[in-house]
Amino acid sequence: MVSALLAGAQPKPDARPQTVVIRAGTLLDGKGHALHNVLIVVQDGKIVRVEPNVKDQRVPGATSYDLSHLTVMPGWIDLHDHITWHFGPNGRIEDKSETPSQAALAEASNAYATLMAGFTTIQSVGSPEDKELRAALQSGLPGPRLLTSLEPIEDPKLTPEQIREAVRKLKADGADLVKIFASRSIRQGGTRTLSDEQLQAACSEAKARGLRTLVHAYRDAVRAAANAGCTEVEHGTYATQEDLDAMAQHGTFFDPQVGLVIHNYLDNKQKFIGVGSYTEEGFAKMQEVLPVIAEMFKHALATKNLKIVFGTDAVAGAHGRNAEEFIDRVQAGEDAMDALVAANSRAAESLNMQNEIGAIASGMQADIIAVDGDPLKDITAVRKVVFVMKGGKVYKNEAGR
Repeated sequence: MVSALLAGAQPKPDARPQTVVIRAGTLLDGKGHALHNVLIVVQDGKIVRVEPNVKDQRVPGATSYDLSHLTVMPGWIDLHDHITWHFGPNGRIEDKSETPSQAALAEASNAYATLMAGFTTIQSVGSPEDKELRAALQSGLPGPRLLTSLEPIEDPKLTPEQIREAVRKLKADGADLVKIFASRSIRQGGTRTLSDEQLQAACSEAKARGLRTLVHAYRDAVRAAANAGCTEVEHGTYATQEDLDAMAQHGTFFDPQVGLVIHNYLDNKQKFIGVGSYTEEGFAKMQEVLPVIAEMFKHALATKNLKIVFGTDAVAGAHGRNAEEFIDRVQAGEDAMDALVAANSRAAESLNMQNEIGAIASGMQADIIAVDGDPLKDITAVRKVVFVMKGGKVYKNEAGR
């Protein structure tokens, strides 16, 4: 439905010129370095060179963008999104009267809002509807680059062999990764649901099939996922220091969600309440764990060699506000540069895409954004994205040409 209805519905971005030159006053390269007064030269959707802007040099025939008064950086990567989640025409998360066309329009709107907020790549985990949206985005629908897990693996009654079969089916169906629920939701207490054997079956089979694994885990499921060789752990609420150390030891990427997702649920309570685990008790539990998450995050930041990446768990109500998670993380104690790197080169590494995205350097995809302000001094500047380029195409330019 998304492909058929929307592939040409959104306005097309600027036609890509042969050569584009971006003048950056301050450039954060995505790897933790800040450069000043540089030129970024883009051809055919890729960065061909980054060089000092000597005497305001010109490149003949190039289209130029003057971002010299802004902070320029790679497009952000959100490793945990639910891009198809939206409120229906009735204003609720569940609307049985919604038509397929209305749903498709809402999904396209989410994608567009996410791109305009500076996120040029997202990983959407847990919705089979992602497959059509991914195809539409690949065909030109304005939005971020989309990786999807399709259906999650979550049934604790599955045998290890059945889990292996499920992984093989996901591979055949075109999944980019495998999402695994090893714990119940935090609204249900976050208790563990999968055994060591089940986790090992899922993660070892995925690895054999060339797929990454992302594990929803709380409590001791965090350590179990690390020991099973899984790629990435989500959430991690109630993780002990031993659990954090296990992830560091095994090289497991850790994607905590510090604030945005729970604040978004609490702010939109009346739109969720009464559906599934979204009960009064469930909302009370989410409110209760906010300080628990903050304390866990402080320990995670202090854990040597722990590879902390960036994901928001954006659901309905949060799309286009993904950058609020940067603010939550910095307010919780993370260094601003490290928070940004977590959504750039470190996130790209977790996707095995470190040679394509997540940094501004020669040979990389031209995913380039700019914010009005200096996020290293005031992290709230991430709310002011005024320039967005993805794959060499300019989708947003409020900075002037």
